[in-house]
Order: sequence, then structure tokens, then C-alpha cells
Amino acid sequence: MTGMLQQLGIVDSVRRQVAPGIAKRRKSELGQFMTPSNTARFMASLFPPSDLKTCRLLDAGAGVGALSCAFLDRWINGGFQFQSVQAYAYEIDDRLRGHLAKHLGAYDGVSAHISGEDFISSSNQLLFHGATDYTHAILNPPYRKIHSDSLHRHELRALGIETVNLYSAFVALAVMQAAHGGQIVAIIPRSFCNGPYYRPFREFILQRAALRHLHLFESRTTAFKDDDVLQENIILRLERGGTQGPVTITTSTDDTLSDLETHVYPFDRIVFPDDAEGFIHVPTSPEDNNEFIVAPSAIRYSLADIGASVSTGPVVDFRLREYLRDMPVPGTVPLLYPSHFSANRAEWPIAGAKKPNAIQRNDQTEKWLFPSGHYCVVRRFSSKEEKRRIIASAVDPAIFGDADVLGFENHLNVFHENRRGLSEQLANGLAVFLNTTVVDRAFRRFNGHTQVNATDLKTMKYPSRNALVELGQWAVQSGKLTQQMIDERLDALTA
Repeated sequence: MTGMLQQLGIVDSVRRQVAPGIAKRRKSELGQFMTPSNTARFMASLFPPSDLKTCRLLDAGAGVGALSCAFLDRWINGGFQFQSVQAYAYEIDDRLRGHLAKHLGAYDGVSAHISGEDFISSSNQLLFHGATDYTHAILNPPYRKIHSDSLHRHELRALGIETVNLYSAFVALAVMQAAHGGQIVAIIPRSFCNGPYYRPFREFILQRAALRHLHLFESRTTAFKDDDVLQENIILRLERGGTQGPVTITTSTDDTLSDLETHVYPFDRIVFPDDAEGFIHVPTSPEDNNEFIVAPSAIRYSLADIGASVSTGPVVDFRLREYLRDMPVPGTVPLLYPSHFSANRAEWPIAGAKKPNAIQRNDQTEKWLFPSGHYCVVRRFSSKEEKRRIIASAVDPAIFGDADVLGFENHLNVFHENRRGLSEQLANGLAVFLNTTVVDRAFRRFNGHTQVNATDLKTMKYPSRNALVELGQWAVQSGKLTQQMIDERLDALTA
């Protein structure tokens, strides 16, 4: 066992040598990015102590073995009391399996089973012939969409798993194959925490396992910086069949963990009991956790309560390309993109813009258009550099002259009332409320990416209609607003 204490360091050195030689196209095809040693070591540290005599360890999508080796290094350094370890590692890339076998084979007391089979197909067969019983699983699963008509989708549905990405499929399968009390630690994109597509996955894992720990890297570029991955990632620990209790939340700027902070929250502050979508919130401080739950009790109304709806802009430009026009001409109507909105105001038309300003009105486009009126719009995408995740603007029909219908492009979310405009005061009140710091902080607790879906906006809570109208009246009378002004106004309104 010479040099065993440094085995993870050897693995990381191999990772650095191998990773640059894997073409970006190949990485995209497999959806796998290898785990740096700091992250792997931290993940291994999250497992609770165990007095089991034999550990059955699963590492699916194992790469060159960083996660397994981090776990095994902890074991040989006294972190676990196992007498032996049976390690089951899946890796479909034959160029990596040789490294994987060498690294796992360096440990005494470890029986390594390395498979080049597809993990989903293999699990499908294993589960139909009797569930496996892994005591531990440590995962950096691949990140790639699963097409609705693919073999993987059918295999997962046969097991009762409905999900849209390989990463969530791997975690769900690990939960299914874990023994009672089995521990699963995985690093996955934060996108599963919210949105309709991952609702079945959230329900699946929380029905079968207790959520014990969440760790958030506050820097987007940290977890897989060598591979230029900008997706926000989260590390979670699940306990198969566990009774749900408080959840530990840790945060750090990066994988050096030099500023690690730890807080513990009741589960009902992570998944709200009255939230039908089951969004998973990740408060980064006790103050943040209280921001939108305890303080402003006036913010408790649904969109239905205030008589409004929100939809994704219906104009998908590439499908209607032949009807788009750079500038308005007779027979066209205004077409609005996110680029037409800034600082809570709209500018239209924009000469020389990259996006068209108008769309022809005809039988093919009529059903995608809204009657002219006052609306509130929110960009569906924001850049990671922007201060706010939600960027809202009020639409004033006066700037469109005598146009009696408007087109909203698909990158906008539109607040409306039965596909018609809102009152001027309500549209402005919604825009002001959505642009407040308190909303931004609350939204970031369950949304880890730059996309703002209509479903996210539907599930949020709002002030009453009367309060929003009052907020809108103030906004119209006040003219240009600063962040401090709207935050102070909301504080006064909800006090």
C-alpha cells in the first residue's frame, strides 16, 4: 500500500493529462466532465461515519476514478470502519477504463468491479431481476438531455422514473438500488431544484430518500473549471429510506472551501409544505432564509388571486421567419424582444438592431398576437453578470402608435389577463415588485440557472392586487426609479 495516502493526487494528475485530449464533441456526446480532486475529497467527506463490515460502493460515470479514490482514501485513513469494500464502477468510455482499473486496483481490501455497460440499461436489468443493495454511492453523473422517444426514456419509464436528463436519471437509479439507510452523494446541476420538467424527479427522490445535505458553490466557474463548465452545480446527500429531518446547507465561493459556511434549516424551509411544485430552496444564510417567508406576510397571494396570468411569449421567430421585418412597414405590427426593454422602459423600434422590430399580420400570425395594452414582461434569460435574475419591464401601448395588436417573442414571459392587457397601474406594480431585491433573493433560493420560466413566476407569491395597483400608481407618478427607491417602497407597503 505504498503511497496510498496520495492516491487521489495521482488520479488528479492523470485527469489533468487525459481531459485536454478528449475532444469537446466527445465530452458533449457523453455529457461527462471529470471531477477535480478538491471537489472529490469534499464529497467523500460528506458521508457519515459507518460501522458496516462491508461497503458496497457505486460510482456510475466514474471517469478515471477520482470520486471512488477520494472515498477509498478516506477509508484507509480511518474515516470508515469497513473491513472490505466492493467497488462497482461504470464507465462507458473505453479510453478511461484502463486508468480506472489501475487506480482502483491499487487499494488492498478492495474488490473492484468495472463495467463498460450503459448504466441505465444495466440498472434496468438488475432492478427487474432483484434490486441491488449498494451501501454508498458517489456520483458525478453525465449531463445530457434524454429524448422523449429514446431507449433510455423507455427503460426509465419502465422503472417508474420520469426525467429529462441523464444526471437526474443516474441519481434516481442510485436511490432505487441503494440498501435501506444507503448514502448517496452526488454533484449535479442545480437546475433540478425548480421548473416543471424536474418535478417528477424531485417527487421521486424525496418519496424514497431523506435530503440530508446540500452544498452550493457560489462561483459558477468552480466545480469543473478545467472544462469551462458554467452551469451552477450543487452537491447533495440523500439517505435511502431515511426519516426526513433538518437539512444542512453549506456554501463556499470555490472548491478550496476557505470560506465554508454551515447552517441547518428545518425541511419546511427547504421544500415549502404548500408548494405543489416541490421546489427545493437553498438559503445561503439565515437572513436570506427569512427574507421572503417570515417578514413580509403581505406577500402571500397567487397570480390567480390577483386576477393575472403569465405565459411564455408565443412568437417563435425561426418558425415565422418569412413574416419578420427589420422595421415596421404597412401591414406589420410591433414585435417585442428582450432587447427592446431596459431600465423598466421599452424602446421601439430600434433602428439597426440585430433583431427584427415587426411582424406581418396575417392569417398565419394572427393567433400568436396579443391585443395592444399594458403588460408586464420578464426576460426568460439573464446573463450571469447581471445583478438581478428577474428583470421586469412594463409595456406602455402609447409607444406603438395606433397598433392594435402586439407580438411578444419567445424569450419574454408576459403577464396578462385572459390574453389581454392589464390596467396600467397593475402592469407597473408587477414590474416594480418583480424588480425588488427581496424578490431577486427569494428567486435565487430555488433557481440556480439564468433561465426564468413562466412556471417559476406562476408559483411565486405576490402582494394583493390592491397593493400592486398602489405600487404601480406610485411608480407612474415617480418617474425614474432607483433600486433603493423600489426596495424602500416595498418595505413600506408590506410593513
